[in-house]
Amino acid sequence: MSEQTVAIPPMPDTPPPSPSPQRRGRVPFLVGFGTGIVASGAVALVLFLTIGDSRPTAASVTAGSPSVNATPSAVATTEEVAEAPEEVFNSNPVAEDFTVTLRTTSKQCFGSAGCNITVEPKVSYAGLLPLDPGKEHSITYEVHGSEDGSIIQTMELSDQTSLSYRPTVLSTSTSKAKLTAKVTDVEERG
Repeated sequence: MSEQTVAIPPMPDTPPPSPSPQRRGRVPFLVGFGTGIVASGAVALVLFLTIGDSRPTAASVTAGSPSVNATPSAVATTEEVAEAPEEVFNSNPVAEDFTVTLRTTSKQCFGSAGCNITVEPKVSYAGLLPLDPGKEHSITYEVHGSEDGSIIQTMELSDQTSLSYRPTVLSTSTSKAKLTAKVTDVEERG
């Protein structure tokens, strides 16, 4: 038997089959249907997470505000819009509402003769209600750790952020002396 070679004519290039009219209509439908399911799931998740939350939402805060598509009859009048609640302040702050820490700004030691130290107060407020920003607060505190005994100082707090004081200069018997401070009195003025 002998080997035979047969020539096969080249195959013509055929374009891919075009989608049938029936199939073309399914793709947009399926994409739209899938998007709708995802959006519904996201809305359900947001609703699920906010159920029971007592804080006002953006929708409840702006419920009285007219929307872009609102009709004139749907616009709320100023009488219907609730006023913001008045802010409540701590009208009687006490010493326990404040803490004072000391920051050493200079220290000069003389061996066994002790040290001269300058400290400045740093005050913190921990009351349940905020302080009235329109009033000044005179805060008296006591510095402990000096070789001469306790030192009483007063600082003024205004606008809840502005603190004025005089630095405390004291002497200690050693460079390892521990200096502490405690608020002893608060007086509200203004």
